[in-house]
Formats: sequence, structure tokens, C-alpha cells
Amino acid sequence: MIDFLNRNIFTPHPELLVFLVVAFGFLIGKIRYKAIALGAVTGCLVAGLVLGAQFKVQIDGTVKNLFFIMFLFALGYRVGPQFFRGLRKDGLPQVVNAVVVCVSGLLVSWLFAVMLGYGPGLGAGLMSGALTQSAAIGVAQDAIGTLPGLSAAQVKSEQNLVAVGYAVTYPLGTILCAMLLANVLPRLYRKNLAQESAELAAELDAPDDNPDEGEGYYETVLRAYRVERPDLVGRSIGDFENQQQALGRRVYITQVRREGTILPQAQTLVLRDGDTVAVSALRHDLVDFDARTHVGAEADDVALLGYRTETLHVVASQKAQLGRTVAELRREPFMAGVYIEKIYRAGAEFPFRLSTPVERGDTLVLTGPERLVGPAGRELGKPVPTSFATDMIWVGLGIFLGGCIGIPALTAGGVPISLSTSGGGLIMGLVFGWIRGKYPTYGNVPPGAQWFMDTLGLCMFVAVVGINAGPSFTSGLSSAGWGLLLLGAVATVVPLLVGFLVGHYIQKIRFPILMGVLAGGQTTTAAIGAINETSRSQIPTLGYTIPYAVGNVLLTVWGAVIVILNH
Repeated sequence: MIDFLNRNIFTPHPELLVFLVVAFGFLIGKIRYKAIALGAVTGCLVAGLVLGAQFKVQIDGTVKNLFFIMFLFALGYRVGPQFFRGLRKDGLPQVVNAVVVCVSGLLVSWLFAVMLGYGPGLGAGLMSGALTQSAAIGVAQDAIGTLPGLSAAQVKSEQNLVAVGYAVTYPLGTILCAMLLANVLPRLYRKNLAQESAELAAELDAPDDNPDEGEGYYETVLRAYRVERPDLVGRSIGDFENQQQALGRRVYITQVRREGTILPQAQTLVLRDGDTVAVSALRHDLVDFDARTHVGAEADDVALLGYRTETLHVVASQKAQLGRTVAELRREPFMAGVYIEKIYRAGAEFPFRLSTPVERGDTLVLTGPERLVGPAGRELGKPVPTSFATDMIWVGLGIFLGGCIGIPALTAGGVPISLSTSGGGLIMGLVFGWIRGKYPTYGNVPPGAQWFMDTLGLCMFVAVVGINAGPSFTSGLSSAGWGLLLLGAVATVVPLLVGFLVGHYIQKIRFPILMGVLAGGQTTTAAIGAINETSRSQIPTLGYTIPYAVGNVLLTVWGAVIVILNH
């Protein structure tokens, strides 16, 4: 059966093998222990190596380059706003720590590659896997292809060894990073991550004169009440809401039914005895709100409670509101009756609290009455209607321009040095992502399209890498020996320890935040998941996003640097 498949399907149609590898790769990637999983990328590489060794099919290099440059552009596009924001003063401590981790990782990996006598292929593979940066594989392979003095067979052999080194070191690197940051370092320093995170959360939302003080839990509740209190009759809706604001509650009247007719809502509308009002509030405010004292008995009015609500995505871009905290924004008149449900930063949901500042490029998810959400969105930035259409003019032009700036090369010591088309794609992705954050009317790339270019693009690339490297995997692994695995583990741990010492003793970064910073600097998603699980909090993620953006850029570039150093 296998011979039949090999002879009649995969040899004339190698593209089918790529999709088979991706299917098995995603299945392998689901293998999980607690918060640690192999992930789809590693799964695709493992499946590619196994099936590539079995069927011995070679995939044209153009295919993998196509997916890789698409992935790098998407990566840059996603982290662009955070990368450039990190260069500002308030983000510099996290940037510095991420640079320390990345530079330490490069130097340690280079040292070990020299000690073991590895060439540019295994050296780059060791670094890519130990520092858990999959993108470095492609950049390293591109760089190997430009090295002078290598025959075509030597270039192919060294490129295949990148995948060998990565496949050996990555799984252990991921596990060690997660264990060190979530368990080992906190125990060594007698830190209770859950307690420290809770204390830090309390400090970040320290009580002040904010009448909207509460937890970062924004579930909206709607109730209907009959107007029966004499002191409410004859007062306007605006007077009632201002009274509740003065009492420290965000309680709003969204609609009024009078004599069977639902009236248009207006702040100046005067309430009468017998009116039925729809009251909107945050759950914890409504618990404190004694409706019988302030309004009257609760009523069940389906039509009144069924007013149109809107959920609107808004990209923060109004200069007057940037840098202000959620608590400060909630005090603004235009936010009356409007709630911030979620914040997305760098393409992922960002855990926020009242003290979280809103940054340029953040996407705020606003909910509330339709008449209020639109104006509030325009005060904060640019409302972005939900659209599944990708601006392919923006994407295609960005990748093309990035590839063009990556082609020119300088020569140092006979070695051509350039960004390469993939490196140029990453840089242009950063620039285009930053432009999108600043001017959100351009370049719509919805989450589904970002996932396709980012996750699937990388998985298709490593699937092809694995298939091409499969036939030489066994011989490459036997030549590398156990030293690759052991020193790869050390190369994972040392940069984290260096970054920890700098962050803890010199920069004085709070412990939960520092764990997130280190996970971001080494771009280990599994680690931040394990840290949050141990912390029973999302607080460590506050230190993750900026270092993650910086680490993705530097560690990707390191793929070419270590090739040049080992040549």
C-alpha cells in the first residue's frame, strides 16, 4: 500500500504529501501536558521528517519560500504596533531585557556550535530550537544559500541540518522554558506567583476617587422597573444618571415605555408616575442598586428590554485619548452607557484592568445601546466594521516591497550580507502593521486571514522543510550526537537566567511581570500559558507583549547572523 502511494500519488503529486503532513502535524500538535503542548509548527516538522524519510519526495523551494515570506509579513504586521511602541520610554525596560535575552541566546548558541564543531546548518538549528523561534529556520536556510564556496549538494545538506537541529532541541527548549519560569524560579526565590499576581493586580487598581471603581469584569445587565418613587417622578433621565454617578454607580436608563408606547431615549426626558424604564448597569453596580428605593418594582417587559445593542470594534488612534487608562476613559461623558468588553493588542486578547493604558493600535470592543456606541467609538479612534475581506492590495504590495528591499546585499569578508526577501518581508510587515495602527482605515486583515498567513503559512513552510530534510534526518542526527540535545537545553536556560538576573536585581521588575517579560523575550507561547496557569491570573501577560514583538524580530534575524558566524 505504501509503495502504491509512493509510486502513484506522491511522486507525481508531491503537493498532496504537503497537505497530509499538515493534517498529521496539527494532530500531533494537540498533544498536551497541562499548559504545555508541542504545537502545530513542531507537529508539522516532525510529521514532515517522518513522512519525508518514508516517501523521499522533494518539494520545490519556491513553495516553501512563498509560505515563509507570507508568514513573516503577517508576523511583522501583527507585532508592528507593539514593536514600535516598545521603543518609547515607557516600554524601554522591557525592550532592554528582551534584547539581553536574545543576545545571550545568540552568543551561547554560537559558542556551543563552535565547541561541538557544528557547521552553519546545525548551529542555526540548535539556536532556533533552543530559543524556540521557528522563523529562524527559514532565514538561516536563506542565508546558507548565499554562502560562497559551497556546492549545491553542500548547501542542501546544511539547509537540511537546520531542520534536524531544530527538531531535536525545540521540544525540550519549550518544556524547560515553561518549567523554569512557571515553577523553578518562583520556588528558588520563594515567590508565590498567585499571591504576587493578586497583590500586583490590587495595586494596579488601587482605590482612588474614581466613581467607577470595580474589577475588570464588564458583564452588562439589563432590567425593567416601574417608576413608583415620588422623588423620581418629574426628574429627567440625565438627573437620575448623574445621581447614580455621584453614588459611585454606572446605572443608565436606556428606554422608557409610557402608556403602551416606547419613547425615543433622551437625557432631557422627564419621567412620570407609571412609566416603565429599562435600566442598564454593570452587574456589581446593579447588585448594590436598590431598585425599590430608587425607582420601583421590577417588571417583565420583553419589548422594552429588547432594544438594539451594538458591539463595535474600534482601533484606538485619537491622540487625545491615547495613554489614558480604562478608568479615566470610563469617566468621560461620551462613555456613559458604553462598556469596554475586551481589548486586543498585538493581535491577541489583552487582559486589562482599570489601570491599563490604551495604546495606539489597540482594538477596543465596545458594547452598549446603538445610539451611544458609535459616537463613543469615534471619540476613541476609528470604528472598524466587522469585515471578512482582506485588503490584498495592502498585503501584496507590502510583501513585494519587503522582498525588494531585502534583495540588495553588501559583502563582508567575501560573504554577501542582506536582509533576504524573507527578512525584508518581516521589516515591511512591521512598518505596514504600524501604519495600520496609526491609520486604521488602511490594510484590513481580519483575524482569520492573519491566522492563515501566520500559523498556516509557517506550518506549510516547516512541512516542506521536514519533507525535504526527511531522507537525511537519521544520518544528520547520528552525526550530531547527544551533545546537540544537552547543550541545546543549556542554550535554552542560560539566556533566561541572564535576563532574570538583569530584570530582578538591576531593573527591579516585579516578579510576575518579569516572568512574562522572559517568556516574551524567548517567544515561548507555552511558557506564558504555564505562567498564567500557575499565577491563576493574566497579570504576567502585561509583561509579555512588547518583549514578544522584540524577540520575534531579533531571533528571526539571528537565523542569518549565526550562519555568518559559523561559516
